[in-house]
Amino acid sequence: MENTKLIALVTGAVKGIGKAITNKLIKEGYFVVMVDIDKAGGEELERINSGQCVFYQGSISKEAEVNKMFAFVIEKMGHLDLLVNNAGIIKDNMIWNMPEDDFDSVIDINLKGTWLMCKAAAVVMKKQNQGRIVNIASRAWLGNKGQSNYSASKAGIIGLTRVLALELGKYNVCVNAIAPGLIDTPLTQGLTKEVLENLIQAQPTKSIGQPEDIANAVAFLGSYNTHFITGQTLYVDGGKSIGAGV
Repeated sequence: MENTKLIALVTGAVKGIGKAITNKLIKEGYFVVMVDIDKAGGEELERINSGQCVFYQGSISKEAEVNKMFAFVIEKMGHLDLLVNNAGIIKDNMIWNMPEDDFDSVIDINLKGTWLMCKAAAVVMKKQNQGRIVNIASRAWLGNKGQSNYSASKAGIIGLTRVLALELGKYNVCVNAIAPGLIDTPLTQGLTKEVLENLIQAQPTKSIGQPEDIANAVAFLGSYNTHFITGQTLYVDGGKSIGAGV
């Protein structure tokens, strides 16, 4: 391998949870390839963390673009230790009001995009005979009103994670998922005070999680020290999944 430094590729790396993951991995000693469509935000993070990361503007929903992205990583870095599939979108609506295009676009980015990234990573990591993949799912895979598209996409990610753990295990590649719950992100910050407080009170911990909580879980599952953990879904949700129907 050309580069002995740990190399991570993070999608949706510029804002919210993705930004926290990027910053955490840099602190853990990784060189991070940040993939996002937000060019200005990506270039700013690259400037702040000069020499510790590189921004790559691209979409994950087209195989040709994903393959080009991985060719860039291997050409520049020589290998890939960790893929974090964080990119995703939300287009909520009750099913009787949901346009078909809103279903298709959420599945296209959240599930197909993650599948394409995993497919490309599997080729690289199988050849290397080592690697880690961490997929960001959601507690919503258990079911949330108004999220038939989003919940289905995240349930698909958990199924994908389990399959890849079976397929890649003998190549020293561990594949796990993280299911965040209520996290303090720009999305939740846009909620009314009343709605947000009701959501917090529905938590067993009566609190909201921080992006760093997800980033810490990524660093744990992405480490080569976790060689006997694969195919698992780690809930980082303040215990909300225990009473998902509440």
